[in-house]
Order: sequence, then C-alpha cells, then structure tokens
Amino acid sequence: MTEPRRLQAIPGGRAERPPRQPVDPPEPLWREILGGQLRTLRTEKRETLAETAERAGISPQYLSEIERGRKEPSSEMIAALAGALGTSLGTLTEQVADELRARRQPVATRLPGAAPTVLLRAA
Repeated sequence: MTEPRRLQAIPGGRAERPPRQPVDPPEPLWREILGGQLRTLRTEKRETLAETAERAGISPQYLSEIERGRKEPSSEMIAALAGALGTSLGTLTEQVADELRARRQPVATRLPGAAPTVLLRAA
C-alpha cells in the first residue's frame, strides 16, 4: 500500500497571514451630532417637529432630515434653528464640539519605529 498524500500549505496562504487588526469605528459626522443635539433641545422643550420648524422657517420634513443627520444645513439654517430652540449659535456649536470630543477615539495607527503614545483624558 502506498501512503496517502498529505496536504501541503500554499506559500502565502492562510496559515502564513498575520492576524487582522481590529478596525476602529469611523468618527461620527458633524451633521449627525448636530442633528442629535437639535433633537435633544427640541424634545426637552416638548415641541413637535412642526412647531420648531415653523418658527425656524423650514418644513417639518427638512427638520426631521437634519435631526437624523441626513442633511447638512447651512450656517444660516443652523442659526435659525438655534434661535427657534431658544439658544445661540455659539452655545449650540460648543455643545456639538463637546460631544465630538467625548466620542473621539485614540488613533490606533502610528509610524513604524515610533515610540508608543499615551493618551490621557481629563475628567
């Protein structure tokens, strides 16, 4: 009897591949955070889309798309919405920026041969 043939690894095959590195989730977009903040402000005031949209001079459908992060409103539109919600453009911008900072992820990649970096976040 002959001995059964043994399988051989193919050069460059799965056995030789390095394990995959986990991929960081993408950073949220400005319009997504802005929309969430606008929705939070509106619901805290217990207002409907129609009430807020009417004061801002836009349609409720457009406001809904802004709140869901589907539309990128102009700076004039953001200012109108801030005013309709009883806040200022500066305050709204700070709130969005704070949320973006809170969601920031440390950069997983670094230059080859570079020393590891420690990221400290103040509470």
